[in-house]
Amino acid sequence: MSDLALKGYQGLRRSFEWLNSVWFLAALFPLFVFAADSENIVPFLDTAASALLGTAPYIAVAVLMIGYLKATGAETVIAKAFEGNESRMIVFAAIFGGLAPFCSCEVIPFIAGLLAVGAPLSAVMAFWLSSPLIDPPTLLITAGALGWDFAIGKAIAAVALGLVGGFALSALTRRGWFANPLRADSAVGGCGCGPSPFTGQPNWSFWNEPSRRETFVDQSKSNALFLLKWLTFAYMIEALLIHYVPAELIATLVGGEGFLPIVTGALVGAPAYLNSYAAPPLVAGLMEQGMTAGSAMAFMVAGAVSSIPAMAAVWSLVRRPVFAAYLGLGIAGAIVVGVIFQAII
Repeated sequence: MSDLALKGYQGLRRSFEWLNSVWFLAALFPLFVFAADSENIVPFLDTAASALLGTAPYIAVAVLMIGYLKATGAETVIAKAFEGNESRMIVFAAIFGGLAPFCSCEVIPFIAGLLAVGAPLSAVMAFWLSSPLIDPPTLLITAGALGWDFAIGKAIAAVALGLVGGFALSALTRRGWFANPLRADSAVGGCGCGPSPFTGQPNWSFWNEPSRRETFVDQSKSNALFLLKWLTFAYMIEALLIHYVPAELIATLVGGEGFLPIVTGALVGAPAYLNSYAAPPLVAGLMEQGMTAGSAMAFMVAGAVSSIPAMAAVWSLVRRPVFAAYLGLGIAGAIVVGVIFQAII
């Protein structure tokens, strides 16, 4: 009887899984607008659709780029950044962090393997800080939503934050801090999402191998769906902000000159848990309502570092002091980046 009840519960749960989907959540916004303000449904949908169509070329390029990187096995090249002396490793890890085509799951066995074979924590931290901030698709999505100034600024911020964090960890490690960074129960064996990125050799002419061609098609399809899903959701939120959130409220919280709006942007962005694809459209909506450029940059940087996938990857592998260092460096770095960006824009 209990088995039947369990099967019934599992079947019922599967039947309602769609309630947790991003597509369902995105569909709720126009439904609520239609129910509460039917006269404004057309302008609301026009705002969201226009923004999504404007980003479409960037989505297409991002999808093809990530498909190519995955099909060629480019992630195996990233491991070469962790060879040589420590300073060189930190520099290359910070740079390659923005190029790595890892999902939040794949980065776990990659980092675990590095720490297990003795790669310096400083270089790993440089990679960890820069990786969630930027990658080729994020660069293009940010450019489409906020312009190339923001996209390039965020890319520079990613490398700079990785460098500062890496060299800071290097100095602290030499003083005896973080002697045993790995957790006793860390997921060194991987997460079951495929082979470790250390294995295999890249093939830049992937179309010569049927299996790699299949990988390109599969990755392109899955990433196109992923980006379209999240950007539809994000642009619905942006349209909601533009049409229904008073500009005075946003301007009061994160508008105006000075240091405080930037700090507020970082502290609000840190618990927002938005991925790097959903954040730019939301920030675009906030900026139309009065958010400053510096506060917007601090919001995006802090939100990327503290997103659930990024923090889960760090938490699953390292001890709490290392996790605290990661989070502290990320939020402090977001504030500094916001101040600098505000000064030069």
